[in-house]
Amino acid sequence: MNILCLPYVFSVCKLPYDAAFSFGKEPYTFLSRTENEFSLLCKTEEAPHSVLSREDGWKGFCIEGSLDFSLVGILSEISGILAREGIAIFALSTYDTDYIFVKEERFESACEALRAAGHIVR
Repeated sequence: MNILCLPYVFSVCKLPYDAAFSFGKEPYTFLSRTENEFSLLCKTEEAPHSVLSREDGWKGFCIEGSLDFSLVGILSEISGILAREGIAIFALSTYDTDYIFVKEERFESACEALRAAGHIVR
């Protein structure tokens, strides 16, 4: 599997439930809203100032190419490799692919573990 390293540092934010947020034109901005929560993952420099809580220092990977919805086990495989190394993840999926985020201080270890498992990480 080909895995692309994203060249940014990200923040995961918990927004007030009634917050207004504009995506603008920045890539790699992920919003999710449930019955009880409004979350944002974005480049750290794009994070809003008025958040309920915030976790900085995430680096990300994405699986290159479009993943068919019938594919099984991609996140399981990657998360398993990283779990065996004691590396926690924050995972997101879009229509086309999956994104995996790890804390910045574990990013190089994550790259090494994925390469050792036979993945092309670039």
